[in-house]
Amino acid sequence: MMQKPIRYLLILLLFPCFNQAQQPKKPNASEIYESIQKLNFLGSVMYIAAHPDDENTRLISFLSNEVKARTAYLALTRGDGGQNLIGPEISELLGVIRTEELLEARKIDGGEQFFTRANDFGFSKHPDETLAIWNKNDVLSDVVLAIRKFQPDIIINRFDHRSPGTTHGHHTSSGMLSVEAFSLANHASAYLEQLKQTSLWQPRRQFFNTSWWFYGSQEKFDNADKTNLLSIDTGVYFPLKGLSNPEIAALSRSKHKSQGFGSTGSRGEALEYIELINGDLPTNKSNIFDGIDTSWNRVKGGTAIGEILSKVETDFNFANPSASIPQLMEAYTLIQNLEDLHWKTIKSEDLKNIIAACAGLYLEVVANTNHATKNSKVSIALEMINRSNTDIFFTGLSIKDRENKKLYKRFKLENNKEERLKDTIVISKNQEPTTPYWLTHKGTLGMYKVTDTHLIGLPETPIVYTATFKLEINNTPIEFTKPIVYKTNDAVKGEVYKPFVIIPKASAKIAEKAIIFQNDNQKEIPVIVKAGEDLVEGFVSIAHPKDWSVYPEKQTISIAHKGEEQTVIFTVIPPKNESEGLITPMVHIGNDIYTSELIEIAYDHIPLQTVLLPNESKVVKLNIQKKGENIAYIEGAGDVLPESLKQIGYNVITMAPKDINAETLSRFDAVVVGIRAYNTVEDLKYKQQILFDFVEQGGNMIVQYNTNSKLQVDTLAPYDLKLSRDRVTDENSEVRFLNPTHPLLNYPNKITQKDFEGWTQERGLYFPDKWSIEFTPILSMNDKGESPKDGSLLVAKYGKGYYIYTGLSFFREFPEGVSGAYRLFTNMLSIGKEDIKIEAKLND
Repeated sequence: MMQKPIRYLLILLLFPCFNQAQQPKKPNASEIYESIQKLNFLGSVMYIAAHPDDENTRLISFLSNEVKARTAYLALTRGDGGQNLIGPEISELLGVIRTEELLEARKIDGGEQFFTRANDFGFSKHPDETLAIWNKNDVLSDVVLAIRKFQPDIIINRFDHRSPGTTHGHHTSSGMLSVEAFSLANHASAYLEQLKQTSLWQPRRQFFNTSWWFYGSQEKFDNADKTNLLSIDTGVYFPLKGLSNPEIAALSRSKHKSQGFGSTGSRGEALEYIELINGDLPTNKSNIFDGIDTSWNRVKGGTAIGEILSKVETDFNFANPSASIPQLMEAYTLIQNLEDLHWKTIKSEDLKNIIAACAGLYLEVVANTNHATKNSKVSIALEMINRSNTDIFFTGLSIKDRENKKLYKRFKLENNKEERLKDTIVISKNQEPTTPYWLTHKGTLGMYKVTDTHLIGLPETPIVYTATFKLEINNTPIEFTKPIVYKTNDAVKGEVYKPFVIIPKASAKIAEKAIIFQNDNQKEIPVIVKAGEDLVEGFVSIAHPKDWSVYPEKQTISIAHKGEEQTVIFTVIPPKNESEGLITPMVHIGNDIYTSELIEIAYDHIPLQTVLLPNESKVVKLNIQKKGENIAYIEGAGDVLPESLKQIGYNVITMAPKDINAETLSRFDAVVVGIRAYNTVEDLKYKQQILFDFVEQGGNMIVQYNTNSKLQVDTLAPYDLKLSRDRVTDENSEVRFLNPTHPLLNYPNKITQKDFEGWTQERGLYFPDKWSIEFTPILSMNDKGESPKDGSLLVAKYGKGYYIYTGLSFFREFPEGVSGAYRLFTNMLSIGKEDIKIEAKLND
């Protein structure tokens, strides 16, 4: 088949042009040798599933490190719809974190990472719902595109395509789309427009990564017909690494920190099973590539290359890797003449990295800042060193997208003699700011909007500013492209790398994304303006709904230094009636208006991320009454409940488990336990009786959802209460009042059906399904076609106070300013306060 130029492949394989916010990799001799082994294997595997964390890291690591196959994980989503166990980020920001966690995982297990445009909109019970929200045709198109570009010989599905409705709808959908794409990728009539950037491809085999779990029990699996199953022992040990494959897989999986997936490695046999669902069954069941030519003979002109590289592998000198450079350069020259552009591009980049590693060649370009704006000048420093006796000459440098060019003299890089040069680049006046490409345009509930089709599938936005070092090695021209980075020295961490990014001249933010007005009183709203360059001057205004008022109309700003902030205060006056709308700060500088918020996501386990998002805050005027004043909040896996309750007038104190005691609790009207606190905070098991005593003495205790696995406490409530996996994923599902006269639905706010309008993503999750007679269920709801779920909100009188357990997703509704969620939660905090008031009157 005639191969076409593949711009995508060139972008993809220049790996430094993606994530370079951490120290550059400096391979040792063992790692170089393993890379050479991979040079001699021309076979590819693509693993396909739905979410970050769905991938089987044991199998990916085995295929990459033992089989030496080029191995990729195609995750249909970026995990936006999940929960975050390490911080406050949810939705699209959580998707950014989980994207980076997947990339860090692949660095460990040796795989590559891809995505579709599908958005993780939350739990789905059936693929029919999933594919309707995702837009099946678009996601299928992306799966086909990934297959055509990566050209896998083998596809492995994580989930069974034949069992809709038995597991997460996203899971089954990933298998269904993969099966459909298996043959479509080789049909010219399917997604014809893709063939402008890639070519047709037919994978040889497709498997389902099954296990006893999919059969219901180990016994059923043991008795099943295994004619079409292959078993793979992934428990191999790698002496060069000093690790077993499961140990590597555990290190990889432990990068999913936002999901709490820290994993302990194992040693010894670790069987994986794959079931053939398309293509031919290998004759040799111990080799999934059986019958597929994975040698250099599979490409025209490859035989001579294979002979050279096989000798390099055989003769490799661990004490002096540079001894292999002449043969590696010979192979590199031959690869440049290949007609097969797919393998030519892949192996050229692999080989260049190996040549550089063998020579101890260090090439780096460091900017004097990690932020720059369009049309600005940036100083860069170049470092080059050749730590071998190989003849290497520097012949020039080109900076991508810079408007000025500088000529350099040719000189030799002497062994272990550092060379440093300085230069300046001018950022293009048309350069767009750096941000995740899939968040640049507003998408739908189920799909990201990506206008540049060449970006579809890529894990990150390619770095714009790179430097290409032009060298001669053994008289052969060769180029190495490196990203421009920023680095500094931290007194604690030492050398710290950050990406070099383009930011707007100014950005603005309102800290609260939902601002609640519970009466007619005006609020002072701070707007924080951050300068992206020196000497930023202009003014700020706020776009607002017509029935709201903002004073003053504008505020001037003058910021002397890049990175500094200035806060201006606006007074926002609500209308008399209930109302909702959006306000947006607008920074006016000259003829330009900046409305985005610049967000930095900083965690030690992933590179620093810079995200630009529209800066909109929802303002809500609602009629709400409350009782009680002081609320203790016990932090769980992260939500914005304290900030949300403060907005409606509560005094909220975040309390650490060590501070929970009877005296401290006596100062509060209610205690609220954060989401998944009983899953994540081990110390709470020592404080549970103290909390129950607080309720018995007249306090209210509200416990938000937990999962029924890994509970840190033996007793979740003062009465029997059993959690389940019951959930209602349709945010518009009917809500029925089981006890219409109960105080939770009437005091101090009358709750009606209107209060359940406008909910987002879901009604709730992990509802209890069994509870003692002391509990009163308040609400009933269910997804279409399911039985009623009555455990979303349970209340029990305990002593003088009330214990409430709720699986309703307040943690999602509060940030969205859902007024009904605020009114209902206020009633939960206020329950029993009416009785106290009546008792006080009687005593008087």
